[in-house]
Amino acid sequence: MMAGREHALLVLSQVPGVGAHRLRSLVAHFGDASLVARATPRELAAVEGIDRKTAVVIAGFFRGGQAAAERFAEDQLVRLGRLGGRLVTLWDGEYPAHLTTIFDPPPLLFLRGAFEVSDNSSVALVGTRTPSSYGILMAERFAEGLAALGIPVVSGLARGIDTAAHTATVRAGGRTIAVIGSGLDVLYPAENAPLAERIVAGGALVSEFPCGTKPDAVNFPRRNRIVSGMTLGTVVIETGVDGGATITAGLAAEQGREVFAVPSAAGGRSPSGTNLLIKEGKAKLTESINDILEELAPRLKAILPQEGTRTPAAGPPLTLFEQQLVDGLGDDPVHIDALATRTGFTVPDALVHLLSLEFKGIVRQRPGKVFVRR
Repeated sequence: MMAGREHALLVLSQVPGVGAHRLRSLVAHFGDASLVARATPRELAAVEGIDRKTAVVIAGFFRGGQAAAERFAEDQLVRLGRLGGRLVTLWDGEYPAHLTTIFDPPPLLFLRGAFEVSDNSSVALVGTRTPSSYGILMAERFAEGLAALGIPVVSGLARGIDTAAHTATVRAGGRTIAVIGSGLDVLYPAENAPLAERIVAGGALVSEFPCGTKPDAVNFPRRNRIVSGMTLGTVVIETGVDGGATITAGLAAEQGREVFAVPSAAGGRSPSGTNLLIKEGKAKLTESINDILEELAPRLKAILPQEGTRTPAAGPPLTLFEQQLVDGLGDDPVHIDALATRTGFTVPDALVHLLSLEFKGIVRQRPGKVFVRR
């Protein structure tokens, strides 16, 4: 979209009483935001959702009250230019396809990086800002698994699970999109600024909020609908019963997206939102990437290798500690105590690495803390 049209849309977004819905209606009716400025009250009142009173306000605005809006639009375009960013609108071909289908899609997206066709096959990974080591491990494992398949990972750049998911995806050479609840120039949390730059290099940083917008609490539920709305499904990894990730799961369900939840250990200090989602039938119990692929495979045909064309993949990379445990297992089942003694690990350390090996599909745990190679 040309800069002149971007400027006109930004101006239109500042008209009193013109929110996202009315902005979409006005552009759909007139075909271009700049034409709204020339419309009469009668012509404006013919637009769906615009009553006579609002039509008079809009017409009056463009008869001399738009100076501040003009300055706002100019300032936003200058700020975006300094950031190396741009405005992507609902009427542009590169606007995320799935996002157009949700209730109240944002008409304007402030973007650093770029959208790609593969983003139509993306999956969201979300969770608590205060995860356990288990939660971080799961976020990393799922992010790495999705990245290995070429499936983009979408999250919210928040502390905790979001940060772990973005970081692991970038580290694995995958594509990730961060949707934030502030202006592109007001990153929150501030310590994630270096991570944001790494994300932009091969993915995208996105916001529906103008530059300069602070990360106010009311912004994040709106942010969450974009995270879930632009993806095929949302995976929840550790959250409280009333946590933001639980809310995102609800939004995903409302949007007709798949919802997945990684179970938490029973008897934790606080109620588990993921276990409740599973218990109430609101999410699929998800222990591995295969659980996601079972649901989404038909919609991932464009991105996943077709049967009969796949080349045998090398096993997942192992850390030095993981390799020691695999070598210690041999071909027979081994109890955790014997394995720890054999390999020189403490039992707690061995269990951490064995959990990682389980998610990589290398080992299987049998009843009684007995482990065996797959």
